[in-house]
Amino acid sequence: MQHPSALADLERVYRAEAARLRGALAHRLGDLDLAEELLQDALLEAAAHWPEEGVPANPGGWLATTAKRKGIDRLRREQAGRDKLALIANSWPDSDPADDDLLGLIFACCSPELPRESQIALTLRSVCGLTTAEVAAAYLQPEPTMAQRLSRARKLLQQRGVRFAVPDPDEFNARLDEVLGVVYLLFNEGYLTSSAREPARHDLVATAQWLGDLLHQLMPREPEGLGLRALMMLHQARATTRFDGWGRLVRLADQDRSRWDRATIVAATELLDSALAGRRPGPYQVQAAIAALHAQATCYADTDWAQIRLLYDQLDRLTPSPVVRLNRAVATRYTHGAATALVELDRLEGELRDYRLWYAVRGELLRDLGRTEEARLADKRALELATNPAERELLARRLAEA
Repeated sequence: MQHPSALADLERVYRAEAARLRGALAHRLGDLDLAEELLQDALLEAAAHWPEEGVPANPGGWLATTAKRKGIDRLRREQAGRDKLALIANSWPDSDPADDDLLGLIFACCSPELPRESQIALTLRSVCGLTTAEVAAAYLQPEPTMAQRLSRARKLLQQRGVRFAVPDPDEFNARLDEVLGVVYLLFNEGYLTSSAREPARHDLVATAQWLGDLLHQLMPREPEGLGLRALMMLHQARATTRFDGWGRLVRLADQDRSRWDRATIVAATELLDSALAGRRPGPYQVQAAIAALHAQATCYADTDWAQIRLLYDQLDRLTPSPVVRLNRAVATRYTHGAATALVELDRLEGELRDYRLWYAVRGELLRDLGRTEEARLADKRALELATNPAERELLARRLAEA
């Protein structure tokens, strides 16, 4: 009997189960390349059998069992595979691959042994299930180049003996920082891209939010995971107002707050409250608190800039950064005036002389102080450094208006 929907069901099962299966295989074999090959073998067998036999009652378990059998068959034929054969034969769980297998895969992909770009690429490929071609497109690179990068990353994990498992408690926090950092970088790149092609990447935003939700499900009491999830939700609550009908970037001060998603803001604030109740403050919780103050203000003029300035002080203690101090200077503009803010900003020139936003903020402060020619030069330099098309349009518009 033919089952015409079987292949569609297989695609659905793959999207739901592939990352866990990949993680379970990698966990037991210590080899992500081999795990990927066994998973593909299992999928090919499913594509051959399911249209004739129907989708099994437990499709994820079927794929897991088939991948295990394929692995045993392959390793039996290889001299070097005998040690791995014992691992896969004796330690494979009777139940479906667990959430711990998936979490272990995420931690491995975000291992500090890998460069940050490779961490993100491997996460997109192995955890999010993007094809190599899709990952290459995200990086604006040829597919063969990305295939080589992914292969090098997998081999490096194997050579360094990185475990595809949840880290031990004594190293958990340091490794978690890498995972959350990768997720937030993905979100930021999607929210306002560094590319000259398009202003935003909604697919990367969705991927980052999916990973944030997943980490929350796997570690529901981790305060920084809650903080990051709340932060992304608060930013997305105003997504529909960030660009106008012509695709131009709209500044926060000019956005129509009546169109912000209030239900999402309330849900994010509740998540943040849960995180703060843990009394383990971290940078994502502080950034979420800043975003919440912006979201709760009825208009830009009513923003609690004094509290935001204090939060940037706290953020700078947690993660010292000239960019954090740049944002603090923006708050200083509204609490102590443009002249004081400019003094704070100019202290950062040595560290941020090639950063577009340093010049953009300086242009605004100089304009407040009536130093219009200096402001024009600062805006011009910000435009020269900007790559995002929407940012460039906004800066060009500001120059024209000035």
